[in-house]
Amino acid sequence: MERELLLAAYRHMRTIRTFEERVSAEFAANHIPGFVHLCVGQEACAVGVCMHLEERDYIGSTHRGHGHCIAKGCDPKGMMLEIFGKVGGLCGGKGGSMHIADLERGMLGANGIVGGGPPLAIGAALSAKTLKNGRVVVSFIGDGASNQGTVFEAMNMAVVLQLPIVFFVENNGYGEFTAASYACGAKDITQRAVGFGMPAATVDGTDFFAVYGAAGAALERARSGEGPSLMQARCTRFYGHYIGDPQAYRSKQELEACRTENDPLLKFRKAVLEQQLLSETELDALDRQVQVEMEAAVQAAREAAPPPVSSLTADVYVSYGGES
Repeated sequence: MERELLLAAYRHMRTIRTFEERVSAEFAANHIPGFVHLCVGQEACAVGVCMHLEERDYIGSTHRGHGHCIAKGCDPKGMMLEIFGKVGGLCGGKGGSMHIADLERGMLGANGIVGGGPPLAIGAALSAKTLKNGRVVVSFIGDGASNQGTVFEAMNMAVVLQLPIVFFVENNGYGEFTAASYACGAKDITQRAVGFGMPAATVDGTDFFAVYGAAGAALERARSGEGPSLMQARCTRFYGHYIGDPQAYRSKQELEACRTENDPLLKFRKAVLEQQLLSETELDALDRQVQVEMEAAVQAAREAAPPPVSSLTADVYVSYGGES
């Protein structure tokens, strides 16, 4: 990869990490309403995939979607305003953490319904194939969503119609509080994809370079008209299912290993420094820049006003020529 791409990759991952850590702190301070699900530890997945995408391409996300949004190019300040429930948020401050969307950047939306994203994503993929516009789609799901019937139906339809889509499974080992080793009948999720007739691969989701390489091949296959595929990224998450989850289902050793052995940012830094592709000074400078930008985003969100009552029904109902 060229030096500029390496710097961009690290900046995106650092932005996701800093964004999530600031959201965690603000939620703990009772500044953010609702529930929040963090993706700390999975930054390499979102960035490794989305660096291959153009703005016109689409992604479908999950309830743990902040990283996907940032990697696809959504404005972190607009996202922070949205999560705080304030005017200026990407969805007017009325969607919150689990419903951030930015259609101008191909972000079809986070989704509070487990397994709700793939049916929407194949709709976008069908439009791309019908219009022959060269667009591709990535549908992010977790190992928990991989058990949903909506996902199976979407995978089957994608194969039948040969749609330009990649199903990307972030397998962090737990669907909410239940271990995937217990909840998934097939011990390897890629076996399910093969059953539907699509190629599948497994990568180390904590290794940006592994994700980037495999995602590039899968997306090129989709863009060239060869149909759908599935990628399973084995990764982890530093925090629980939601902020406040005591994580009694995980050992202290496992939680410690997340940060010491499976941190995608530390792995990236180690790789580029050992190969002298980037310098520690450059990486540290990016860390500081991102921190300053995120503090500004948080401050703006704290000071912004909530949506007025008059906007309650705006963007809720659509008129197709008749009365709403």
